Amino acid sequence: MRWPRALFGAVFFALSVTLALSSTRVIAASPPVAGEILRFIMLNPIDLARSRARLESGDDALRPALRQLQREADRALKEAPISVTQKQLSPPSGDSHDYLSIAPYWWPNPDTTNGLPYVRHDGKINPERARASDRNTLDQLVQGVQTLSLAYYFTGKDAYAEHAGKLLRVWFLDRATMMNPHLRYAQAIPGRNTGRAAGIIETHDLPELIDAVALLQASNGWTQTDHNRLRDWFGAYLDWLHESAEGKAEAKARNNHGTWYDVQVASFAAFTGREHAAREVLRQFPTKRIAQQVESDGRQPHELARTRAWQYSLFNLTGLFDAAALADKVGIDLWNYETADKRSICKVLEWLIPFATGEKIWPYKEISSVEPQKLAPLLRQAANAYREPRYEKVIAKLPKLSGDERWRLLYPPYTNQ
Repeated sequence: MRWPRALFGAVFFALSVTLALSSTRVIAASPPVAGEILRFIMLNPIDLARSRARLESGDDALRPALRQLQREADRALKEAPISVTQKQLSPPSGDSHDYLSIAPYWWPNPDTTNGLPYVRHDGKINPERARASDRNTLDQLVQGVQTLSLAYYFTGKDAYAEHAGKLLRVWFLDRATMMNPHLRYAQAIPGRNTGRAAGIIETHDLPELIDAVALLQASNGWTQTDHNRLRDWFGAYLDWLHESAEGKAEAKARNNHGTWYDVQVASFAAFTGREHAAREVLRQFPTKRIAQQVESDGRQPHELARTRAWQYSLFNLTGLFDAAALADKVGIDLWNYETADKRSICKVLEWLIPFATGEKIWPYKEISSVEPQKLAPLLRQAANAYREPRYEKVIAKLPKLSGDERWRLLYPPYTNQ
């Protein structure tokens, strides 16, 4: 029988951090920084410790994933630090430290000589976005730090942690290269605006970066001073999300933008010690997001209306899962929240499964491609959260899984204990 998560979430997490950190040789069992209520945001340190214990005991099931992680980390070691100041275009402020990006689905107007104002083609990404702005660079930073920190955790190789620390300092901390903590000029549309609230979605993966930083805290590559200064940066960014016109508008979004706004705010609040603010967002999340975005049968209408309906359905579900994982750690149960008419996170997953396994044909628009294998990490998380072995059987039915996927290290199956 599975215990109600809300009854022991916070207590279990505190105990799990202690056990995980004290049982590993890479991460020291040092106490959290004063005011810091969580070390990890989405990840469970017990899961990471279980994966490493399995590897160290000679279990070969995770070996392909570890080898792939090391290959990617070795490549990341060769990459020079990147900065928001390196972009080709200058923000309207003239300050290269200000983040700037072009809205992804807006293109030059074919009916005007100068291409202005840009026009929208939903789901079709303008390649100018990658060439001229900071979006891809930020993604490269997050992926690099994640890869290096995980490789450090699983191998103990100091070079991985040292390079991850260098990447973080260049992007967030060094005065000559740091990003200013706002997104005032994110997702600009030439001829229409110099930035918009929707651009806040572009930092949706920074909560994952916080988890990566947690893995570095005992290394020589990341000092307590570094950590304190990074928390200050996130505190300033959180203030901007709360106080700016852009942040206030994004908070009202009813689709994946609203989901990911809440995930970011709750994560950054947790990281910076604002316990009440984190809990308040997560307390409101069930009625504000799940009940408003999910139908009784599990459909997500706002995402299904897009030209990449499969990809956006998974994207929003990932945000719902991330919110549930964080809420777990502060004693709030989103996994089992259900409205009177049966709207829930679990119902979304169940609705998507037949399309991933090929039992049903995807009936909505998808101008890229339906990629069933992308449901796999969510199925593994659900299998662990609900102690439901049926989801493991669904994973086995998905195509194009190679066995070396990173999620296998992050979410080892409880059914194999």
